[in-house]
Amino acid sequence: MTMRRPPHLVLVALMALAATACHSLPGRPRPGPEVVRPDDVLDFNTLYAQNCSACHGVEGKGGASLALADPVYLAIADDATLRKLTADGVPHTTMPGFAHSAGGMLTDRQIDVLVEGMRRWAKPEALQGATPPPYTAEAPGDAQRGTEVYTTFCASCHGPAGKGGEKGSSIVDGSYLALVSDQYLRTIVICGRPDLDAPDWRGNVQGRPMTAQEVSDVVAWLVAQRPQFPGRPYPGTTSPQAGGAQ
Repeated sequence: MTMRRPPHLVLVALMALAATACHSLPGRPRPGPEVVRPDDVLDFNTLYAQNCSACHGVEGKGGASLALADPVYLAIADDATLRKLTADGVPHTTMPGFAHSAGGMLTDRQIDVLVEGMRRWAKPEALQGATPPPYTAEAPGDAQRGTEVYTTFCASCHGPAGKGGEKGSSIVDGSYLALVSDQYLRTIVICGRPDLDAPDWRGNVQGRPMTAQEVSDVVAWLVAQRPQFPGRPYPGTTSPQAGGAQ
């Protein structure tokens, strides 16, 4: 005599079999931690590594661009400046804006996390009580005066005309000047490039730090070296045979 299983037991067995089969389907991901949504990443180290380190170096120590962990830089750039630069970038340079509002991938909260993390790199004691020139110029620079300032503070490394010397590269190269903003030039004059052994505003002439006005003047001189058409391989006018009407 054949024993018939109750219908509800048969249904339970079928459901268990179906569940087992679903978990073994080809291509189905194995159980594991859920992937975090990009907007939910709030770890400073992760955000910095993904968005900043390629240009500013590991732990902000400098690379293609300046060191963000430089105590001089963090002494002159306040939180509002750091946030604006990170969120909006710098137009006409290689620094992009990372905020959603600027076409980037980061939320406002993620921008805040980056700023808060960079601020933790600050070391006020490293300035030894010195007060650096302000981040932005308080008075316009004068390019003519800047010529003398350059000779006094910069020529020993970068050569008499800024085209490079034994200790430093050219700082009047047209392509370089086309890629950096006036503010970037000012920041470099004040902060130097410690990752490249370039001194800050105190170290160009022993015992003679640059004044804020001297910084503005030499920046004006540098800006005056920027070509109108960077990278253009030929001078003068354009003939119809050379390129037609513009």
